[in-house]
Amino acid sequence: MLAHLRPALVLFLLLSIVTGVVYPLAITGVARVAFADKASGSIINANGKPVGSSLIGQEFGTSDPAAAAALAKWFWGRTSAAGPAPYTALNVEKGTGSSGSNLAPTNPVLIDNVKARVAALAAADAAVQVNRPAGQGIPIDLVTSSGSGLDPHISPAAAEYQVPRVAKARGVSEDTVRGLVLKHTVGRTMGVLGEPVVNVLELNLALDAAASKR
Repeated sequence: MLAHLRPALVLFLLLSIVTGVVYPLAITGVARVAFADKASGSIINANGKPVGSSLIGQEFGTSDPAAAAALAKWFWGRTSAAGPAPYTALNVEKGTGSSGSNLAPTNPVLIDNVKARVAALAAADAAVQVNRPAGQGIPIDLVTSSGSGLDPHISPAAAEYQVPRVAKARGVSEDTVRGLVLKHTVGRTMGVLGEPVVNVLELNLALDAAASKR
């Protein structure tokens, strides 16, 4: 029996060391050398301090019309399914987590959420006296959350929709704001995969940086 048990234990220990220690350390080392930024969490720094990750969305907007005026100067991202704490992967007490709402299109809760966001966007426009063309639609990613609930990006259309409001709230020209949007628009991966997107945190930081130079 020992003759059969010994090689099994030796193989178990050997594989445990290789797959549980050597391989993870090797992969981590390669990642830190070849993809240092991504391996460290894709952290975004401002004024020498970490302010977030380019992979995780932060809530710059609101679904409360009463609070919209104070947030008019920011580009709003997608609604967070993990709010009000987007960085919380799982908070059982508050019932939040990194996941989509899984609400069907006909679910009254989803419809009410969308209506609240639409009202908040309208209130933000009104606060800085933005007059929209009759019948102008709101890009869907401004009123719905993503599959993960933590998407840091919006579409170029969603960014363009907000340009007039942000420009008026900050007292700058629309062309200036639009130029920053264009600068922070990332195209399709390898030119074919996915859709062009705008990182909301990076764009808002660029707005603040531009304001500090004026």
